[in-house]
Amino acid sequence: MDSFEINKIVAAILMVALLIIGISKVSDVIFHVEKPKTPGYAVDVEQVASASATNSETVEEKIDIAVLMAMGDLAVGEKVFKKCAACHSIVKGGKNNIGPALYNVVGRQIGAVNDYKYSKALSGYGKEWTFEELNGYLTKPAKWIKGTKMAFAGLRKEKDRASVILYLNQNSDNPLPLP
Repeated sequence: MDSFEINKIVAAILMVALLIIGISKVSDVIFHVEKPKTPGYAVDVEQVASASATNSETVEEKIDIAVLMAMGDLAVGEKVFKKCAACHSIVKGGKNNIGPALYNVVGRQIGAVNDYKYSKALSGYGKEWTFEELNGYLTKPAKWIKGTKMAFAGLRKEKDRASVILYLNQNSDNPLPLP
């Protein structure tokens, strides 16, 4: 291949590039579109995010625990608890596994099992495992008590949460009366 052929190839590539740029400029002149001075709609991301967070918090606060617990079913709770059994035992005198033993958990002080190392968030929480606390925690543990080391995603269905709480309450020396 001689230099003359290389020059022809380079010239052809440059001509195509110039042709594309030229067509683009000519089409902008022919089809001129004026941009509006104000946008048709404005998206304010921060307001949308804070509004959804506020709505979810209000929904959580307004849950009637008596109505929620009425949805529960012991047999369903035992079935759903199998997800929890990977880390927790539920039998009387059961040992701690990855998570603490949950026999007598309803009504117990949060972070109170002596031979289990809780996260600082749980050991310093200072409340009891009431029906309401369990419901909030089981919805999404990491959101309810920030800093917990429990990696479980949570139970989204209300009936599943109510059923598990009933099952936990039943597995106790003194089950609490339902609200």
